[in-house]
Amino acid sequence: MDILQSTQSFGSRTQGGGAASGAGTISSDFETFLRLLTTQMQNQDPLNPMESTEFASQLAQFSAVEQQVRSNELLTGLQAGLQTLGMGQIGAWIGMQARAEMPVNFEGQSVTLAGARHVLADRMELIVRDEAGAVVQQLPIPLSDDSLIWDGAGVDGSVLPPGLYSFSVQNWSGEEMIEERGAMVYGTIQEVAMVDQEVWLSMEGGVGIPASDLLGLGRPAP
Repeated sequence: MDILQSTQSFGSRTQGGGAASGAGTISSDFETFLRLLTTQMQNQDPLNPMESTEFASQLAQFSAVEQQVRSNELLTGLQAGLQTLGMGQIGAWIGMQARAEMPVNFEGQSVTLAGARHVLADRMELIVRDEAGAVVQQLPIPLSDDSLIWDGAGVDGSVLPPGLYSFSVQNWSGEEMIEERGAMVYGTIQEVAMVDQEVWLSMEGGVGIPASDLLGLGRPAP
């Protein structure tokens, strides 16, 4: 997560520098505009003077641009404040148990999973895929929405090697597969970070997911 934090810090410096540069530019341009307008008034042809309405129109247009830039700066500051408030609240999620469709960095630990039972299904199977997307296990599981424990062991008792694995659940009716959808994985939140204006959660094993992917959140079992 150090990389994610470094990315966020760099983004903050970039945004801050852009706002300061924009304010300095609009202020400098406005002063230049006033000098040019004053010079134009001093050197205009007295026999054919420019209409005062034209001066007022030019000034009004530039003033509108200036106000728009200042409004954008205020909105940027307000957004940053809201993000800081959100991070403070979401920081309380650290240590809580999250539920989401996410991969697992398996290193021999037990993993809690859950699948959704289809009303027409008469059996369900858990599909395990490796990081390349290849199916490495296809295991029968109870016909239920209840959670289950996966320990990496196959039907023959062999245990998968350490690695990144993803899970899905297939619902079958006889020999026909009705549907396949991602399995819900339970894990503990280790860290919260802001990346490109989006909140990301670091789970056990270093897997990161956006907070918007969460399907559930609760206190860990005692």
